[in-house]
Amino acid sequence: MTVPLALCCLLFSAHTLRLTTSYLTVSIDPLPHVVIGDTVTLKCNFQTDGNLREIVWFRVSTQVTEGGSAKQKIFTYDAMYNTSYSHMEDNRRREDLVYQSTVRLPEVQMEDDGLYECHVGIYDRSSRDKVILASGSITLTVIVPPRSISVVAANSPAPFSRYEAQNFTLVCIVAGAKPAPMVYFKRDGELIDVVPTTQFSSSVGDQSNGPGREKSRGRSQAGLWSSQVFTSRDLDDTKLQKSLSLLEQEGKPARLGQDSPDGSEEGQEQDSESDPEPTTEVIPETVVSREFPRWVQTSDPLYYFQHRQTAAGDGTMEVRAMLTWSLNPQLDNEALFSCEVNHPALSMPMQAEVTLAAPRGPKLSMSPSKARVGDTVRITVQGFQLGPSASEVFPEPMFTWTKVGGPLLDGREEHDGRELVLERVPAELNGSMFRCTAQNPLGSTDTHTRLIVFDNPRMKKGTERFTAIDAAVSQRSLTLTSMLLLLSFTCELT
Repeated sequence: MTVPLALCCLLFSAHTLRLTTSYLTVSIDPLPHVVIGDTVTLKCNFQTDGNLREIVWFRVSTQVTEGGSAKQKIFTYDAMYNTSYSHMEDNRRREDLVYQSTVRLPEVQMEDDGLYECHVGIYDRSSRDKVILASGSITLTVIVPPRSISVVAANSPAPFSRYEAQNFTLVCIVAGAKPAPMVYFKRDGELIDVVPTTQFSSSVGDQSNGPGREKSRGRSQAGLWSSQVFTSRDLDDTKLQKSLSLLEQEGKPARLGQDSPDGSEEGQEQDSESDPEPTTEVIPETVVSREFPRWVQTSDPLYYFQHRQTAAGDGTMEVRAMLTWSLNPQLDNEALFSCEVNHPALSMPMQAEVTLAAPRGPKLSMSPSKARVGDTVRITVQGFQLGPSASEVFPEPMFTWTKVGGPLLDGREEHDGRELVLERVPAELNGSMFRCTAQNPLGSTDTHTRLIVFDNPRMKKGTERFTAIDAAVSQRSLTLTSMLLLLSFTCELT
């Protein structure tokens, strides 16, 4: 069988072309998201039938210049000189293979995030002067787990209202994450069904005008009723005894001591009659009363959810998730709310939790414990009696101090703050009652304490000393006057 001459020439030309033209393919192994601090190895694979000329790795900067994106050379391999040189840090070692080039990035940081390119050059088999180039690229994404998570109450501290329901907002703040995490709320360990809203931005700032007023009209349309229904009951039946502070309005301040648990005032009166200057320490009496709401809700409220995120200067995100509902102190007191965060850099959810608690059983301390005339007295709220599930009073309560029957020592009607300072107390304040009102959106409590002021011996001695000095000065002045009169009379006689 003879082959035509034209076909022979075509086969010879194709064979010659395949022998003289080299090929080069470059690819980079894909990478999952990398957590900050991990070690990463970038792998560049290439196939060729030519001779290797060089391998160059670039990091493409995110900053755009006039000529485009800037490239930073991080690794070079030059086959001509059979040498390799790294433009990276000394602690970042590399491993070079014939058909694979790897770059190892230990403990990646935020600045390592970006695009990486692997450029490969080979000599064409037909000519050593001809170089064939090819490249591959991959984006390294560095993710950062949340740095912190906290739950706070919006507009805290806030007053308590016993006559109408109030909107209450919990704010979960998650900072330092990249990308932004997913945030959700739970109540007593159960996921809360929320109503997402973008129109609630202004309501978070002003809780009195939130969606709680529209809830009664829109509850039937929302279809998010809870299956659990609470029985309505009159909360006034559970209210504690009326505050003893009201007795002052009836003109019976003496009964305060008689109605106290230990009857300390009656004992103080007996001691004062037998000993005008008692030396034993007298514990100030404390009277506590609580207020309860007069309204009742018969079912769970609607929970409105709002989510905001802002970019920080270091490339991370701050997320603020807000949960707003119509607060019911009867049902929400000592309820456990938790904010949980899911993030690809976390192996398990990150959470922060708070227990809503109304202030009750305030513990007051007085310094000095035995006040004397002229001393500076400090009455401070040291803490509260907490329930089994609460570790602190949340939200932060407001404290208001008043004096029963008149203004405070400085003339003001009331004082705000955890501590009341009475400077240079006079004897007239002995037996005065001071009221501390602690309240948060879940409840209010009044605490009364009596100030006992003892005589100050130092002030008595100082007074007697000044009196003696004045008497001595007056006596000397009288003697001098008499001598002058006698001298004047003698001169007239002579």
